Amino acid sequence: MSHGIDRRNFLKSSGAAAVTSLSLGAAEAMSAPQSADLSKNPRLFIGCCAYSFRKYLQAGKMSMEDFIRKGVELKCDGVDMTAYWWKSTDPAYLVSLRHLAFKSGMPFSGAACGSSMVQADAAKRAQVLEEIKKWVDATDLLGASHLRIFAGALPPGATVSQGLDWCVEIMKPACDYAGKRGITLGVEDHDGVTQSADVCLELMHRVDSPYAGINLDISNFVATSDEDQYRQIEACIPYATHTHIRDRFGDSGHPIDLERVWQLFAAGGFKGYMSVEYEGEEDAMTGVPKLLDRMRAFSKKYSTV
Repeated sequence: MSHGIDRRNFLKSSGAAAVTSLSLGAAEAMSAPQSADLSKNPRLFIGCCAYSFRKYLQAGKMSMEDFIRKGVELKCDGVDMTAYWWKSTDPAYLVSLRHLAFKSGMPFSGAACGSSMVQADAAKRAQVLEEIKKWVDATDLLGASHLRIFAGALPPGATVSQGLDWCVEIMKPACDYAGKRGITLGVEDHDGVTQSADVCLELMHRVDSPYAGINLDISNFVATSDEDQYRQIEACIPYATHTHIRDRFGDSGHPIDLERVWQLFAAGGFKGYMSVEYEGEEDAMTGVPKLLDRMRAFSKKYSTV
């Protein structure tokens, strides 16, 4: 998801490339977490994020119930329930969505909230931790096993090192809480401090939890070139717990070689959802099915399911 932050100026202003002590080359050489299964037999399921239909959801022309039914119509393997358009976190409402999904044969690939962990104020960090716990509880009622969270944009004058400290302070106890419910927290490589694979990987190593992962959006890294984009994607695959798939890089606007991306995930033994988060110019009602068709062809070629 994009909120209009200048991606190229981010690295200059924050010093992300220089401040973090972990170089991408070193990160790629690091061993994967013990919980990661890097065996072959990749399982690349096709999913769709509710955010893809944000125009309809924001206008009230589509409900989350409608989105579940749309996932069935689109023959998705699962849908990602972006929480922005839930009616509430009332248990009765969440259970009704869960029941509809079950009756429809539509699994939830996860849920997604907007909580951001880069907060300079200690009281605000404590508040964000409680917010994440609330969304974990809601995700549990929904019947999903993954919750997307954000690190966030650095406040003026803050360094990447400080931002990482704040994220670790929140994410460690949040993962402990989520883990007791069998829920994994995936921090997205989103506008802000996590737009570098270096930072994402350092965060994973410092949080050091089997219930921590990366919600890997293949379009969101700030990179020096397209080749650097693919290197950063590949470096994060061992920690990927969910994905967001687009067909253009957000930084350069260049087309993404989706077959190459599928090859990288297959080589990494990824087992999870390749989930469309559509932001193309074409209307989602026609643009999403076209992108899904391309993705299915690659999963048929590179996945064991």
